[in-house]
Amino acid sequence: MEIDKDLIHLRIDLIEKNLKLLGEIASEGYESFEKSYRDMMASKHALLESIEACLDIANHIIAVKGFRRPMDYSDIFRILEEEGIIDEDLSLRLQRMAKFRNLLVHRYAEIETRKLFTIMTKDVKDLMEFVKVVLRIIREQRPR
Repeated sequence: MEIDKDLIHLRIDLIEKNLKLLGEIASEGYESFEKSYRDMMASKHALLESIEACLDIANHIIAVKGFRRPMDYSDIFRILEEEGIIDEDLSLRLQRMAKFRNLLVHRYAEIETRKLFTIMTKDVKDLMEFVKVVLRIIREQRPR
């Protein structure tokens, strides 16, 4: 079984659209952000979708390559680290992002506005770093 490039590219397109939206919202500044319920909700959703898309991509790679089955969302990135797909630093940052995904889904009312803004302005670069790794893997995949 080979990596499904169409599946991967659809997810990457979604990530890129969401990160563009997050950048536009963040460019208005924190003061504007904390006053806008719509921007906060849009940011939460864009982050959730982007993290989910990364998890989908990572799960697909794990399945195609026949790596061990993940125990939870954080473990997905730990497996990619174990298998040499991503380095330890990126793995740890993406594991934190997976934990944030759980907050977005299960404890959304507890998310502090400042933390949300920090993640959407600083930590989203980790998602793009993951995308770059995935694109490299796709390029290196030999056609049959």
